[in-house]
Amino acid sequence: MQTTIHTTAPEQQFATLIAATDNVYTPAELKQRLIDSASANKPLRVKLGMDPTAPDLHLGHAVVLRKLRQFQDFGHKAVLIVGDFTAMIGDPTGKKKTRPVLSSEQVQQNAQTYFEQAGKILDTSPERLEIRRNSEWLAQMNFADALKLAQQMTVARMLERDTFSERHKAGEAIYIHEFMYPLMQGWDSVMVHADVELGGTDQTFNNLVGRDLQIAQGQKPQIVMIMPILTGTDGHQKMSKSLGNYVGVAEAATEQFGKTMSIPDDLMPQWFNLCTPLSADRIHSLIDPTQTHPREAKEVLGRLIVEQFHSAPAAQSAAEDFRRRFAGGELPSEIAQHVISAALLKDGRIGVLTLIKEAGFAPSTSEARRLVEGGGVIFAGRKISNPKEQLTLEGEPVLQVGKRRVCRVVMAPA
Repeated sequence: MQTTIHTTAPEQQFATLIAATDNVYTPAELKQRLIDSASANKPLRVKLGMDPTAPDLHLGHAVVLRKLRQFQDFGHKAVLIVGDFTAMIGDPTGKKKTRPVLSSEQVQQNAQTYFEQAGKILDTSPERLEIRRNSEWLAQMNFADALKLAQQMTVARMLERDTFSERHKAGEAIYIHEFMYPLMQGWDSVMVHADVELGGTDQTFNNLVGRDLQIAQGQKPQIVMIMPILTGTDGHQKMSKSLGNYVGVAEAATEQFGKTMSIPDDLMPQWFNLCTPLSADRIHSLIDPTQTHPREAKEVLGRLIVEQFHSAPAAQSAAEDFRRRFAGGELPSEIAQHVISAALLKDGRIGVLTLIKEAGFAPSTSEARRLVEGGGVIFAGRKISNPKEQLTLEGEPVLQVGKRRVCRVVMAPA
């Protein structure tokens, strides 16, 4: 849905936009900027920077993208910064060690995937979306330009950042180029004249640097809107593909629905608030067990998530497929194939833990072992209880891990 600029009053825009945020620097500035925008009939420029350091987006990324879409629906312009230059350094946020440097080719491949997946959430019409790559200006800087930018920040200010202060206290190495990252991200805001910048709580420092740099350049400082970090399907850690606790934006409908149905009940309030468009009253009725059974509430959540990235019919089919498997132990009507390289086999067999990891059903050997020992692994119709078991792949057998992760294992042609 798309609306024309300012058909919604600034006060109503403000109420919608500030909902579910973790912090805003500052609410008063945002309200005034919306009023000024309406008066001048000039859309705000709302920036979101994304470094394509990995090929896929998940629901955690979608939290901020959905907030950006709200701005678009009020007629404002989204400015999506693809950090093709900053990605080659890597944001040090939350990292105890320096990130590995990505090649330009890796970054470009990941960026293309980002465009496609972000388009599932954003209005991609030219009047509502501007896509920029920060190599446009950062790659053009010479050494003198970089030194001039570095003069805008003190070491003491940099060490205020949790990531750096913790590493410094622990005696971990901090490299000079990592100090440059917040400045480079902040310079993006200067170059696109951002009115608002969105980010997760882990981006607060970087986003506020953008405000400082804009003031130094004589620009009106951007409002910084911080969104909460989405907790992963395990109910403990932030959603991350490396931790295996994610729901991918591009995953199949059955996988999205099944993963959602696996989350702990106490995670539902956060997911309803950050991943769905439901009103506060409707969410309250769903998470109140005296009004709605938790399993029914979770099914509503799963359907809403699938509808966003697929369709209502796909959500209905995924729900029915899950019920059939959950209630009757049946296999899904369609089973994805996973091709296994012959190089992974030894004497025609493959270890069960290796197979589980290769199928993408566990992020590590220890997690695969836990699944086997917990009795949740079935191969070729037989429960596997020995984590050291070696399996043959004759006849394209089916691997099941829990009730929702299923694939048909196929040998790669010689």
